[in-house]
Amino acid sequence: MADKPSYLNFNKAAYPWKPDIDYRAHPEKYRVGKGEQGVLICEPYKSQIGQHWRFKTEPIARQSSDVIYHMFLDYLTAGDFVGADMARKFLQMGYTRARRYANYKGGKKYDEQNNYAQLDRGTGEDEKARAAAVFYHLYKQAEANPQYKSVKAAWKKEKG
Repeated sequence: MADKPSYLNFNKAAYPWKPDIDYRAHPEKYRVGKGEQGVLICEPYKSQIGQHWRFKTEPIARQSSDVIYHMFLDYLTAGDFVGADMARKFLQMGYTRARRYANYKGGKKYDEQNNYAQLDRGTGEDEKARAAAVFYHLYKQAEANPQYKSVKAAWKKEKG
C-alpha cells in the first residue's frame, strides 16, 4: 500500500484548507502546510494565480513562472503573506507537475487498471523537463527570499 497514491485514502474532513473560505478576508485561517498543500483550494488566490499557471513548453513555462513570480513579489510588497505563499506553491507545483510529465508519459504515475502499480519512469517528454527547470529556478528564488522566509517562519510559529 505504501507505493499507492496518497489520494486513495484522502480524509477531506481533516484537511485544513477549505474551499468555502475567502483567505484574503480571513488570512488567520490559512495554514502553510507542506509543499503544495491547499494550492488548488485557497480562494481567491487559486483563481488569481492559477489562470497564469502553464507548463506545456519551456517558453510557456518561462512566461507563466515570470508572471507568478512577480505576483509573489507583489503580494510580499503588499504584506499579503497568504498570497505570497500561494504564489510560491504555484511555482513549486509548476516544477513538480512538469517533472511528472517529464518522467511519465501523459503524466500518469500509477496504473489504475492494475491495482495502482507504478508505471515505468523515463517515458515522458524532454520538453517538460526544460519547463520544470524554469519553474524550479523561480520556486527556489522565492523560497530563498529573506522577507518571505522571515514572514513564513513567524506565520508558522503563530498560526501553523
